[in-house]
Amino acid sequence: MQSFKADELPENPRETANVLSSLMFCFAMPTFFKGRKRVLNETDLYQALQEHKSSRIGHKLNHAWEVECEKQKHKKKGPSLLKVLLKVFGGHFSLLAIGLLVMELGLKVSQPLFLGKLIASYSEVDINNEADALNTYLYALGVILTNAFSVFIVHPTMLGLLHLGMKVRVALCSLIYRKALRLSKISLGQTTTGQVLNLISNDVGRFDTSVIHMHYLWIGPLQVIIVTYLMYREIGVASIFGVAIMIVFVPLQMFLGKKTSSLRLLTALKTDERVRMMAEMLNGMQVIKMYAWEIPLSKMVHYCRQKEMSIIRYVNYIRGIMLSFIVFLTRFSIFASLVGYVLLGSFLSAEKAFVITAYYNTLRVAMTVFFPAGITQFAETWVSIKRMQKYMLLQETNLSEKSLMQAESKGLNVEDTLPFIYKPHRNSGVLIENLSAKWDTSSSENTLQAINLHIKPKRLVAIIGPVGAGKSSLIQTMLGELPADSGSIMIDGVISYASQEPWLFTGTVRQNILFGLRMDRQRYRTVIKRCALERDFELLPYGDRTVVGERGASLSGGQKARINLARAVYRQADIYLLDDPLSAVDAHVARHLFDQCMRNYLSEKIVILVTHQLQFLEQADLIIIMDKGRITAKGTFESMRESGLDFAKLLSHAEEEQEDAISLRSADERRSSKCKKDNLFMRQASISSRLSLTESATGEVPRQVEESREEGKVGLKLYHKYFKASGSYLMVAVVVYFCLSTQIIVSASDYYLSFWVNKNEINPFDNTETSTDAIDIYIFTGLTVGLIAFTVIRGFLFFSLAMKSSTNLHNDMFMGITRAPMYFFNTNPSGRILNRFSKDLGQVDEILPNVMLDTIQIFLSLAGILVVLCVINPWYLLATAIMGIIFYFLRSFYLKTSRDVKRLEGITRSPIYTHVSASLNGLATIRAFGAERILISEFDNYQDLHSGSFYMFLATTRAFGYWLDCWCALYIAVITLSFFLFNAESSSDVGLAITQAMGMTGMVQWGMRQSAELENTMTAVERVVDYGSIQAEGELETRPNKKPPQTWPEKGHIVLEHLSLRYSPEPKAEAVLKSLNVDIKPGEKIGIVGRTGAGKSSLINALFRLSYNEGSVIIDQINTNDLGLHDLRKKISIIPQEPVLFSGTMRYNLDPFHEYSDEKLWKALEEVKLKQAIVEMPQGLLSTITESGHNFSVGQRQMVCLARAILRENRILVMDEATANVDPQTDALVQTTIRQKFKDCTVLTIAHRLNTIMDSDKVLVMDAGRAVEFAPPYELLTESKIKVFYNMVKETGHTNFDNLLKIAQTAYGTHNREQ
Repeated sequence: MQSFKADELPENPRETANVLSSLMFCFAMPTFFKGRKRVLNETDLYQALQEHKSSRIGHKLNHAWEVECEKQKHKKKGPSLLKVLLKVFGGHFSLLAIGLLVMELGLKVSQPLFLGKLIASYSEVDINNEADALNTYLYALGVILTNAFSVFIVHPTMLGLLHLGMKVRVALCSLIYRKALRLSKISLGQTTTGQVLNLISNDVGRFDTSVIHMHYLWIGPLQVIIVTYLMYREIGVASIFGVAIMIVFVPLQMFLGKKTSSLRLLTALKTDERVRMMAEMLNGMQVIKMYAWEIPLSKMVHYCRQKEMSIIRYVNYIRGIMLSFIVFLTRFSIFASLVGYVLLGSFLSAEKAFVITAYYNTLRVAMTVFFPAGITQFAETWVSIKRMQKYMLLQETNLSEKSLMQAESKGLNVEDTLPFIYKPHRNSGVLIENLSAKWDTSSSENTLQAINLHIKPKRLVAIIGPVGAGKSSLIQTMLGELPADSGSIMIDGVISYASQEPWLFTGTVRQNILFGLRMDRQRYRTVIKRCALERDFELLPYGDRTVVGERGASLSGGQKARINLARAVYRQADIYLLDDPLSAVDAHVARHLFDQCMRNYLSEKIVILVTHQLQFLEQADLIIIMDKGRITAKGTFESMRESGLDFAKLLSHAEEEQEDAISLRSADERRSSKCKKDNLFMRQASISSRLSLTESATGEVPRQVEESREEGKVGLKLYHKYFKASGSYLMVAVVVYFCLSTQIIVSASDYYLSFWVNKNEINPFDNTETSTDAIDIYIFTGLTVGLIAFTVIRGFLFFSLAMKSSTNLHNDMFMGITRAPMYFFNTNPSGRILNRFSKDLGQVDEILPNVMLDTIQIFLSLAGILVVLCVINPWYLLATAIMGIIFYFLRSFYLKTSRDVKRLEGITRSPIYTHVSASLNGLATIRAFGAERILISEFDNYQDLHSGSFYMFLATTRAFGYWLDCWCALYIAVITLSFFLFNAESSSDVGLAITQAMGMTGMVQWGMRQSAELENTMTAVERVVDYGSIQAEGELETRPNKKPPQTWPEKGHIVLEHLSLRYSPEPKAEAVLKSLNVDIKPGEKIGIVGRTGAGKSSLINALFRLSYNEGSVIIDQINTNDLGLHDLRKKISIIPQEPVLFSGTMRYNLDPFHEYSDEKLWKALEEVKLKQAIVEMPQGLLSTITESGHNFSVGQRQMVCLARAILRENRILVMDEATANVDPQTDALVQTTIRQKFKDCTVLTIAHRLNTIMDSDKVLVMDAGRAVEFAPPYELLTESKIKVFYNMVKETGHTNFDNLLKIAQTAYGTHNREQ
């Protein structure tokens, strides 16, 4: 959760700025001065303005959407998101049209009129005549003032439009996030985290730019009509030739715009797919590395990327054509009108030529830039709105967070609502009658069938059953996540829930436990003690203030499970739904959790516990046995034991495990003794509070690892890297040649027009057709045709170059990520990494080539204009040099701040994605806790932080443009008035100079801003390149001279010599494993035990070289430090603690390299008892697995991992709590399979169920990263002096101790005989 709130930042100066300050952008000055002195950071941001606060406009849009949905429900029509947006933002949008109207139809249209009169006055009048001179001055003043006023109007209007676009984006993000929290589980199957992230990053981002262009869809045609009329007055019917060409190109632009939008939709789908794959890869990166599956998965990502790029290529080619229209369309129209005018037999004077040029230049921006951009943007935005609308209409869960709904209906902001207040229910209970339900509505089979259940108050209910029996589905039904198809379910009381897969978000451990509730120190201490977290808090660097990464990175599986449980227990409720919380912890901790927490602390509540730990069933008030979605038996322990059911046979052993361990009490005795125990407990808690509650606040509070950010200038080195990525310097040289040639032709045709009218004016009285030389027309035509050809070729070449760069940069970044060490993933939330693969890469793919070509085009145009001006009058060099110096300083002044602000905008954007991603992963928990409003307020906080930086970016950019244009207006004034100082040689010089200078006005500021935008967009390249150069974890392949034989390891002999391991690359970081010396003989079965966090999983990390090892791991006389990572990892089979499946087919999940036949795959599935489940699926091995394998239960996913291990046939097998999530029956079957299939292999088993490792050859007992015992289990139970293992076994109960001792003795005897 956020370390500082957006509201704690200083107030934005814009909030209190007066009208003049707002119009002249004075409020942006403090940011510039700050940015000039030092590098800006997050604390330099301002608060979001009241008008774009996320909670405020999010609520407004949400309310309007709900009203629209309600209204359309009665009309039986679908709601329209566009209608809702217009209703909320349409008024403000219409108001901003006034400024554009005055500028485009008033000032810009009247400017050529003044120019025409000014040129005419130079050619006709006598300057010495006072009346004529006064008129000339007035015309000059008209030219200067129309330009100056348009500068004053354009920038505040544009900022207003951009700000409105930003408000629409913020409101839509808020709407999408609120919807995400209401999505039903069925809808979650239809969408993915990647798609939601894409909606929030790319689709919603369209509004940031599209709003500017929308008004030009009607202003542009209006301007054409007015300008055509004015030109008709000047040159008659010839004016229609040029305008006709412009209008003929409009349908072509519209067609291309439409084509872009349909391709845009395809691109979005392909990007969704790639981002989803990346999200999956990041979630399962540790497993991918252990399996050495980077190559097949990267092939899939590259395949997705190729499909995406093939569409982006077309989009960019279309953009290239549209950009080339900007260059040649105006000139082609001027050519058509002027040549047409001459061919119709008229005389071409300087006045006519340059007035027509000025009119076409007026139309140029509106009709060749904004109008087509408006068409494209409208089409693309329309696609995005449709995508969002489709998402907004996905099915919602029936659950509705009461306080949230009330708050919304009363029009309160989310954060104004009160926190959760618990009122106990006297007669809490659960009543389920004849309930049937299914996850997949199209499936004929129900997930749950004919469930009847009545749970009374103060009951501890245990739900058991084999893998895939429907235990978790029953819990989900009680939560309301799985809707009932038939039957009824009634829950009376407040629910709390602990999910099967622990869900943690990025924040401190304490924040994860409190989860938005107020801190009650007494209750918190009690919960920590009852959930066995005290010792862990002592070991964590900052106690309960330690920041845990997303999904609890850097914590052990058991710690995650207990924090997840502590969150559920801390919340005061009547009914506690605990989905298998005991699987990930060892026997000793499981006993503590069951006795202290579930049986004692929650004894006055209903506790519904899904478990595979049968030894605890004796103390349950009700046992429910499930199989294939039905309740096959229910009753007390005694009644179960007597029943003849197959599964109940397992329970007869469970009874023995209890005797002597604790004094058995009936449920009533248990409750009567509770008070005494509680009092005793309270005394202990007060005496020995080892918790870092208030104490930790005094120490240094840890922070999450900051996102890396570059500082200072985007250097030429980066541009070099970008072009180098295209793979060919020859291609770069060809593109440079075409760019320069195009500009030379442009400037030549401008200058030639002046030369032509000048030639005509030398003989002004010969007003006949013959005065126009045919050769002039041919040359002018040749230049125009050459211009069109060169411009189009240049566009195609440049964009194909950019595409190559983009492809290679992605490949480098992807390679960097897949080769990064696990430390990188543990310290960087997936949202941060996905941000670079979605937003940053999107910018490199689509925005950067456009901006770069535009910048090159503008700067070459400016160079051309300056050359032409200086040819007319060399004195202009002086004015130009002064302007150049001013512009240079303005740009460097702006860029210092702009770069930082842009980087801050990128950095404050990442947490939004991380928050959305984490929320979608933990939806069931969030809804069970009714924590939607806490998370919405958290999301609004992240949005406000981002809005603060984004508005700062908009304001500084516009301020820079405004100040540049002010100087340009001054430059035009200098050029215009200079003709009063230096008499012009001809009126054509006056026309050429002023039209060229007028072309500079918008162009200089746009060019400067585009160059700054280019630098800012290059930060996306910088961020992509940054991930391409992450320090790799080691070579994948072994050097040829050290390559192990193909059959290695033949024996599976493992020796650990002084093995230490640290998770951080810092050499001084604390070691998690401390100097282990262990010798594991070939074929030995080793059990690894120890309390949670003792370093058991870290040992596996060391074997696979996932972190930073010191010392050696020697396998069959080969030091693994000398091996390539793939050579090592492929030879060790792993069944991981958290089973990971990937989207794709079942076949792909078992065998991504296509090494095995179908027959072999079916055999492996049969051995893990999954064949039946897969056969029943529609396409067998080719059946689709949903995102992260959610259409399989956790136990079934674990079985798939076991099948992978069986297929590999390696000499070494590592099992990391592999059967923690399966029932004892399946566990027994798995153990048998492992004994048969891996009889001659070395097997290392981390286990919490001691019975799974009692027949091991040896047991390695870990504590705090050290090996405290290592010997056969029988020796450890009979001869060991340290007695750590002995105590662990003793805690499972006396009878169980005897049983386990017998197993150990038998195994010991067998092993000795074999030797």
